[in-house]
Amino acid sequence: MAVRLEVQDGIAVISLARPERRNALTQAMLAEIERMADEMRGRGDVRAVVLRGDGGDFSVGADIGEMEARMAHPAPLAEARRAAQLGARVMRAVMGIDQPTVCAVQGVATGGATCLATACDFRLAAAGARLGYGEVKIGINLMWHALGPVVALVGPARAKRLVMLGALHEAGELAEWGLIDEIVLADQLDARALALAAELVSLPPLAVQMIKRSINAVAHALDAAVLHADADQWLLATQGQDFAEAVAAFRERRPGRFTGN
Repeated sequence: MAVRLEVQDGIAVISLARPERRNALTQAMLAEIERMADEMRGRGDVRAVVLRGDGGDFSVGADIGEMEARMAHPAPLAEARRAAQLGARVMRAVMGIDQPTVCAVQGVATGGATCLATACDFRLAAAGARLGYGEVKIGINLMWHALGPVVALVGPARAKRLVMLGALHEAGELAEWGLIDEIVLADQLDARALALAAELVSLPPLAVQMIKRSINAVAHALDAAVLHADADQWLLATQGQDFAEAVAAFRERRPGRFTGN
């Protein structure tokens, strides 16, 4: 399985388990993360959740090859629109987990992987880890209702810097901005994530879960109203010539030539 679930001592560990592809996220993996997140709400034996990745990178984001294959054989628009909303459902599922969540990030996390990290309550990063949103570099907007969490964490000016420029940023800089909570040595990342989860497990679960839900309600009160059309924006962006040029430039490792079409 490309996504693995293990539960021990009240802690559920969800692992992205596709290290040979740097944990690139397929549609099937996202659907499995959504299913596991939904499962957590009904598990009384789980009082904290850790999200992590196998191998040297947390995840390089969406599997570009899979996305290109879908574009080569486009589905009817209504079907494509439903498929494009999967990421937002995953974000809602992860943010909706009643138990507190800890994300452990090593290596690179970009695009959808950074979205998943911001859906968690706490983000730990290995020293030297780099995170960012690279969607703009392939000509598309940030989807998955992910703008709300990043703006809530770093504020609008830094969110624009992250999302509009599309660069990867060192975890140390992102800790200063508020996106990362704690930097740890790479070989201690999993242990520290489990230790934080164990600390959360030791607290009264009802109080912890109510506090989490209330803070999220305050921080994201307008998200659904403002971000409901981001999948439609993606469908529009992928119809343009700039999208095809951006993907080609990415594949050929060259600067893109963009016209606004």
